[in-house]
Amino acid sequence: MQGSTSLIDRRSAIAGLVSLPMVPMASASVLNSPMERGTVKHVSTDTLDIGYLEFGPVDGAPVILLHGFPYDAHACGEAATKLGAAGKRCIVPFLRGYGPTRFLRPDTFRSGQQAALGADLKAMMDALSLQQAVLAGYDWGGRAACVVAALWPERVTGLVTCGTAYNLQNLATATKPIEVQAERRHWYWFYLDSKRGEAALSEDRRTLCEALWRDFSPTWKFGPETYARTASSFDNPDFVAVVLHSYRVRIGAMPGDPALEEIELWLARQPKITVPTIALAGDDDGVDPPAPLEKVAPHFTNLKRYATLPGIGHNLPQEAPVAFAEAVLELG
Repeated sequence: MQGSTSLIDRRSAIAGLVSLPMVPMASASVLNSPMERGTVKHVSTDTLDIGYLEFGPVDGAPVILLHGFPYDAHACGEAATKLGAAGKRCIVPFLRGYGPTRFLRPDTFRSGQQAALGADLKAMMDALSLQQAVLAGYDWGGRAACVVAALWPERVTGLVTCGTAYNLQNLATATKPIEVQAERRHWYWFYLDSKRGEAALSEDRRTLCEALWRDFSPTWKFGPETYARTASSFDNPDFVAVVLHSYRVRIGAMPGDPALEEIELWLARQPKITVPTIALAGDDDGVDPPAPLEKVAPHFTNLKRYATLPGIGHNLPQEAPVAFAEAVLELG
């Protein structure tokens, strides 16, 4: 264990020392996409300089939309545009390791675990002086939203969670096998724990991540321009370190960040989520197919609706932006 921790620290330091040109602050850059007219803004927490998009009036009811892996803020662009037009203040951050978001210090643990994502989200809300917001996300972003909803429910007026509705993991059981078909769908977890997988992610991440897009959403007909817009976010200097840690920690192959242990201990209790919640799942999700309601409902005390969307895969906000935005509006 001690040796593994040292290895993580060495990788973290190396990842932190790599630098790419920073995206200019505030309104200096605009995403090159007809459906997204938000400018890249920045806010600093104790750990990160977070790049994010903002749509709608600044005095609108706040909504935060959160992307997953291997995607970026573009996944939520069309839904955010609709929410902004409906009068919401819609904020779409790039998660740690993606796009313009950067770590402030080279010695910060490049963790990709759920506690880090949840802590980032809460810290961003604090930095933006958002006392409450509707949170909506999927995959990594859905996990961040569920962490905040579970541990700081007073900060969440509503939750839209996609895919695996109850997105909280129990890292104490990380080494225990799960149902065989689920293990097969999660092949990339184990691939990324190998030297070959690490090399593929480091040297040819765009090819690997495009293959995952097709596995995750086998019926989604996206074009090369759509993928290229998102794939540029994978050039972030911390992308590889954060992704490797995310998947290695969840199978027990690497330890988590000691600074986040308290959060993980709370999450290991698998707390119920008490905030008003809508859960959405894509019927064609190739990695996390819809679970039956009887498995989803016990994790929520205020589940308003659970819907399965036909013809939709894993990247639900981008594949079904209207349904995603309507779920947010339904919660207020």
